[in-house]
Amino acid sequence: MLMKIIVLLVLAFIIYSLFSGLFYLVRDKGQSTRVVKALTWRVGLSVVLFLILMIAFHMGWLMPHVSG
Repeated sequence: MLMKIIVLLVLAFIIYSLFSGLFYLVRDKGQSTRVVKALTWRVGLSVVLFLILMIAFHMGWLMPHVSG
């Protein structure tokens, strides 16, 4: 359960950084580096989320849902 909460929190931060990058793009008209920083955070968080998921599946903390 804790792992699912962590995954959801990281996903929420990824979405937040994506929209903050969009906000800075519209507000600053591309004249500052805040867009690049926000999108760099998004890419970094996405890599961290991927690594968390890989480790969780390997350790058995998350299991795929099998229907049928």
